Amino acid sequence: MSSPAIIRLEDVSFSYGDRNARALDGISLEVFPGEFVGVTGPSGAGKSTLAAVLSGAVPHHYRGRLYGAALVDGHDTCEVSLTDIARTVGSVTQDIDAQMVASVVEDELLFGLENFGVDHDQVEGRLSGALETVGIAELRDREIATLSGGQKQKVAVAAILALRPRVLVLDEPTAALDPASSKLIFQTLSQLNRDEGITVVVIEQKVALLSEFCSRVLVMDGGRLALDGTPREVFAHGSELRRMGVDSPRVARVSNSLAEHGVIEPGPPCLSVGEAEELIRGLLAGRGEVPLPAADTAPCGAAPGTTSSQASPHAPVPRQAEPVPAPVVELRDVGFAYPGSGDGVSHVSLTVRPGELVGVVGQNGAGKTTLTKLLNGLLRPASGEVRVAGIDTREVPVSRIAAHVATLFQNPDRQLCKDTVLDEVAFGLELQGVDGDEALRRAAAAAERFGLPAGESPFSLSRGQRQMVALASVVVMEPQVVLLDEPTSGLDYRECMTVMETVREMAERGCAVIMVCHDMEVVSDFAERVVVMAGGRVLADGPAAEVFSRPDVMAAASVEAPQVAQLSRALARSTSAEFAGISQVSGIVDLVEEMVRP
Repeated sequence: MSSPAIIRLEDVSFSYGDRNARALDGISLEVFPGEFVGVTGPSGAGKSTLAAVLSGAVPHHYRGRLYGAALVDGHDTCEVSLTDIARTVGSVTQDIDAQMVASVVEDELLFGLENFGVDHDQVEGRLSGALETVGIAELRDREIATLSGGQKQKVAVAAILALRPRVLVLDEPTAALDPASSKLIFQTLSQLNRDEGITVVVIEQKVALLSEFCSRVLVMDGGRLALDGTPREVFAHGSELRRMGVDSPRVARVSNSLAEHGVIEPGPPCLSVGEAEELIRGLLAGRGEVPLPAADTAPCGAAPGTTSSQASPHAPVPRQAEPVPAPVVELRDVGFAYPGSGDGVSHVSLTVRPGELVGVVGQNGAGKTTLTKLLNGLLRPASGEVRVAGIDTREVPVSRIAAHVATLFQNPDRQLCKDTVLDEVAFGLELQGVDGDEALRRAAAAAERFGLPAGESPFSLSRGQRQMVALASVVVMEPQVVLLDEPTSGLDYRECMTVMETVREMAERGCAVIMVCHDMEVVSDFAERVVVMAGGRVLADGPAAEVFSRPDVMAAASVEAPQVAQLSRALARSTSAEFAGISQVSGIVDLVEEMVRP
């Protein structure tokens, strides 16, 4: 590029406090004006530390040993103030609550504008423009304490956008957002990058967004820069990424797997559903397959009256019929509204039985978290009835409900309180009256299972590791019902798989699992049943493959179906009905291989 780098790191290493371990180890990097750079990597790889160096928080906020040079707009960050750096680089940190300084949304934006001395005649335009840009103009007068995690995330982004920095550094800005809002954030960043020339560096685990919007992707591992290239160049290294604990877009997995199986020549991977469909259609051209009629609206192209599992031999095999157990969770025409707002739930009826793993999806503000709070007794229904393990939640204290229901909250820090991981995981057992030695023994086994450092403070760990600690403290109690509010938020791919395999094992042992999740790929992979919510109501409730095959429901809930579900549906309509109902990458690859090698 002809322009000088706006950010330059020269052999930068950093260790926190008095630790010897390096969070960053010899990073050399240039970011040029106008670039849109995505950063990903496993938990603990140094991504947040990199963001702190780029924004000047290292060395001005975090204590430790910094080696090398970090230059922002030509200035060494050690030689200028954090305020001076902030005029060039605006940052959104991973801990949104810690970044908030005001109690009302409007005041949060005004704080930065006033501190930067923005002329009064520009304040209103910048404030309203930033709120509109991220789609939260209606929240202007709301108290921040009443907002959902996703809404707070949007407020933080708006507050930085109002300052109009030349560089934006964002640390997992979509972690708490629904798919539609996540895409809106990236579309907004892309527009600012394209139209305003703002340089964007965004740390993100949602690799499909990185592949769609970023011009360049960096992969970090062990404090070092492992890969640096275009999305196609980076995601061509699918096997290497998996070994690091980094996911690839599902359509990239499809094309990479076809290459590994020798069906196609190795090359750049597909990065969109359209590209993957075109690739497979080309491979199967001339086979004489008859696609389904375009007007057919059966699930994933299945014939009317069939389920998705009936539609294709590659769909999951249904379980054999067994005696149906009595429900452990029942909601009957439940209503609840928060004082001073229209948010809440209305006429919600839902039944969950032991052993079910139910995914609850929908946009931010749909009522998903409210649903979990009604189930664990933190909220009481204004109308209707909520029964958990046969208990009417209106008639007993929360402690009685907690004996049957365990909750993993959206923010793990809200349920961590002990000095060590071991004590944290044992704490819930001790509250239930389990002997101290037995509680520690069971806690040690759970910590080992999750690969957690039993003797360290939970608060010294990365956000993903803290999430694992919180989950371990839930799993160890072996409850009848588990409520998971965004259990994979902030986790890398390897951690996500560890968490979800554990959750699936809990369901197989008879625990009823209700999982609020914005990651549709995780929901598709693990949930047998999906409940879709919008506006506080249930729009759909059924087998995952069938629900994800309904474009009307997906659109109404602002949810985007998983890439494999989109691809199987597209191929069922354009190429062969045999693709209908496939929900896994392996199913697509195996069927293509069968068709090209009869």
